[in-house]
Amino acid sequence: MDNNQPESQKTHSRQFEAVNANDKWAEEGLRERLRFEQLLSDLSARFVNIAPDQVDLEIESALGQILKFFQVDRCGLVRVSANDNSFRITHVAYASGIPPVPEKTDLSIKLFPWVYEKINKRQEVVSFTTRDELPSEAAVDKQTYEELKIRSALNIPISIGATVDYIFSINVVRNEYAWPEDYLPRLRLLGEILVNTLQLAQTRQQLEERLRFECLISDLSAGFVNISSQDVKGEINKWLQRITEFFNADRCTLGLFSEGGTQLMSAFEYHLEGVEPAPVSLSQDQLSWYISQLRQGKLVVINGLEDLPADADAERRLCLAKSMKSILSVPMVDGWKTLGSCVLVSVRAERIWPADLVQRMRLIATVFAGALVRKQMENQLRVRLEEIEGLKQQLEKENIYLREEIELQNVHEEIVGRSPAMKAILAQVEQVARTDATVLIEGETGTGKELLARAVHRLSARKDRHLVTVNCGSLPPTLIESELFGREKGAYTGAMTRMTGRFEMADRATLFLDEIGELPQDVQAKLLRVLEEGRFERLGSTKPLQANVRIIAATNRDLAHDVDEGKFRKDLYYRLNVFPIAVPPLRERPEDIPLLVWAFVRQFEKKMGKRIDHIPRKSMEDLQHYLWPGNARELRNVVEHAMIVSSSKTLDVRVPRLASSDIPANLSLEDAERRHILGVLEKSGWRITGQGGAAEILGLKRTTLQSKMKKLGIRRPGGG
Repeated sequence: MDNNQPESQKTHSRQFEAVNANDKWAEEGLRERLRFEQLLSDLSARFVNIAPDQVDLEIESALGQILKFFQVDRCGLVRVSANDNSFRITHVAYASGIPPVPEKTDLSIKLFPWVYEKINKRQEVVSFTTRDELPSEAAVDKQTYEELKIRSALNIPISIGATVDYIFSINVVRNEYAWPEDYLPRLRLLGEILVNTLQLAQTRQQLEERLRFECLISDLSAGFVNISSQDVKGEINKWLQRITEFFNADRCTLGLFSEGGTQLMSAFEYHLEGVEPAPVSLSQDQLSWYISQLRQGKLVVINGLEDLPADADAERRLCLAKSMKSILSVPMVDGWKTLGSCVLVSVRAERIWPADLVQRMRLIATVFAGALVRKQMENQLRVRLEEIEGLKQQLEKENIYLREEIELQNVHEEIVGRSPAMKAILAQVEQVARTDATVLIEGETGTGKELLARAVHRLSARKDRHLVTVNCGSLPPTLIESELFGREKGAYTGAMTRMTGRFEMADRATLFLDEIGELPQDVQAKLLRVLEEGRFERLGSTKPLQANVRIIAATNRDLAHDVDEGKFRKDLYYRLNVFPIAVPPLRERPEDIPLLVWAFVRQFEKKMGKRIDHIPRKSMEDLQHYLWPGNARELRNVVEHAMIVSSSKTLDVRVPRLASSDIPANLSLEDAERRHILGVLEKSGWRITGQGGAAEILGLKRTTLQSKMKKLGIRRPGGG
């Protein structure tokens, strides 16, 4: 500057130079900001549609570029634990010569309590240029920073949901750094991009892992379908290898308990080369804690030996001796019985068995348990068949019969009915079921007599054996005797083999004689002898047989009337009629009809793949007013027809027309009067008085009709 210039010119020159310097500074700042924005744009573009296996590398590369841009020493992502007691450095980039920090290991929040409170609880950015900027309440944090030689730090909370998931952390150890405020929002955005990408990759990885497991469990289940018991061992050994490799374990063992449950025997195993096999057997005396856990059906999850309780000292010694660092043992259960265990073992290093892996092993153990139970059952069946080879045909017939009985029982799992009449009958069932008394169930066709017989048997002490059923009305007189008492080979023409009778099948069980009134007179006499003496002979044999059988009989006839007419033996009738149960027809308990209708609807929904949500009130009332000569069986058929023709979620039900021949002969005058009045009321729209009213149609006074309605319990639907 020329010293000879006037002072005003000198001042002007200095101002010009200052403005020029500010412009250069602003221009440099703008260029720096543009460089940063371009960096963010490039980094964001790299994380679009990135492959899951490349995410970690790309995140560390991005952290390295941020590190170079700001000329700092460390840049990383820190994951906050879900239980708020620890954090973990998952990704980090270092400047040259900077010492590392503990990565991928849980660190206690007690190292940074003040910072953690600000970030995680208040979701505030925490930064300082010098440690002296930290307040007095951050004394512990300051000491940790001093130990780590961190002079300046920037911590930005990253929240994807309502809570802080990660912390975007930058720190400097070689000098002090002033963090520019205008960069913080963009850095937070970058952190959100990194965390979103990381979580998306983890989600995709979890989905792929789940899909792989679904394929594994599907293949595993399919592998044991229709497999013979001889091939089960080879199939299990093949799958143990796949399971060991899938879960990255060192050994997978299936152990089976001895008959008394005191020893766990190693039955199947796969282990990696160089890994010591499991002990051949483990006894209750050796490992009392472990064996008792499994026998109770409890999981044993040992991530490290410190997970073992104090009373598992023997188990701890065994793990140390066999170099077992982590163990997952899942009980294989069949009903209430523990068959054994399916065990994953890690010997190379400790590992954590997460909840989803434990659940997967439960599924695998279930499949193995099913296969082993079936193998055991097939072996037992083969032994039994070899022992009774001479009775193969008879046993095959009995097995078929038992399957049919089981299928029939599964169709009727419970009795539907809440009317006072049905409650009284069920009370009778409970009374007599606990005894061995003979029961006679009387009722019209379709009232559910067999269902009650099954209820008596199911509540009795004989429930563990099958209810054996004989329909006396469906067998010709020439065959019913052999069906009941059996026959010897050659007992009559065409009897090519010996046949076991139903009384033998029902030994120590219950025999249900349906339609007992159809028995021929000569068979009635033999049945009476069996009931009195408990002994009988097969047809064609004189050798007496003994059977402990509880008898339940049923009939739709008036047996007392048949006795009077000589069609049924009086002495047999009295022998059967020890505990009579009279099942009322459906017309006498209309309050049960809605329950039955909905029960039938739910049955047919499963079979037909339809959904019914509504039944019109008028339709239900029509069903309740119908006489139902076929009782519940007829009602079921009507509901089935309605389910077929219904095209919406409303049941389109039509009440059948009642022919005069269908009106029950025992319909009381009061019941007939009630139904006639109800029919007239429905036709008149429940209008009692006036022209076309119910009173005029019936030829009664209004007060007389109302009095009869009150006496007969007739009330307008929906009214009081």
